[in-house]
Amino acid sequence: MDVQEELEASVAYLKERGIEGVDVAIVLGTGLGGLVEHIKVISEWNYSMIPHLPVATVEFHFGKLIYGHLAGKRVLAWQGRFHYYEGYNMEQVVKPVRISRMLGAQALLISNAAGSLNPDMKKGTLMCIEDHINLLPENPLRGPNLDLLGDRFPDMCAPYDLRLSAIMFDVARAQDIPLYTGVYVSVPGPQLETRAEYRHLRLIGADAVGMSTVPEVIAASHMKMPCVAVSVLTDECNPEKLAPFDLNEVIEVAQKAEPLLTQLFSELISRMEV
Repeated sequence: MDVQEELEASVAYLKERGIEGVDVAIVLGTGLGGLVEHIKVISEWNYSMIPHLPVATVEFHFGKLIYGHLAGKRVLAWQGRFHYYEGYNMEQVVKPVRISRMLGAQALLISNAAGSLNPDMKKGTLMCIEDHINLLPENPLRGPNLDLLGDRFPDMCAPYDLRLSAIMFDVARAQDIPLYTGVYVSVPGPQLETRAEYRHLRLIGADAVGMSTVPEVIAASHMKMPCVAVSVLTDECNPEKLAPFDLNEVIEVAQKAEPLLTQLFSELISRMEV
């Protein structure tokens, strides 16, 4: 079975089980699954139940798909994502995005946990991604183009939708939510960076570093699906004051910031015209 046939089988399974249409798809990252508590759930599935979908192996990613209503829209929330460092290929990593679009999603919201490379952006704050740098060794569009999804050479001059980002900043100002903007760099992982690597990433123009998001944004751009992404900055990657990485602290910081992200995404969704 080829990639297109697998996608069509996944979509058919979900349609047969009650998904009649999707307005907004949401991909929730590390420690940021609390948004689903605000969704009026219609149906939910463990990833293992959906044909041809990988199973998340990271212990703090739930691996559950939730379909329901949020802020007056039909949403499809992916609670837990797939990463390249888990051993999946890029086609598997972006399957949730492609399935969402094939089910009718008109926009994609992404969240992630990231390390701050910008000394002005402290841990616990939010950063709206305005652009990215891709340092991953594989691309989800490599191989024969799937004409069903998009063109061979998708444009990437504005992969993060300017209109949605502007609405998000309006929401942040109205709700008094501090929100930065910056460049996100995606690296393979799973190891953290050395001091020299942090210096290098800052030198090439990155404000935050993580191990996800960029493949999903590439897939969304390929399908001409407007996208907005927010990083929760969970640690500070200052090479001159670098402390050992503490995963529990990262998750704790993400969970403390999660109510602000939930507020931001919920109000953004309510203002969307989809």
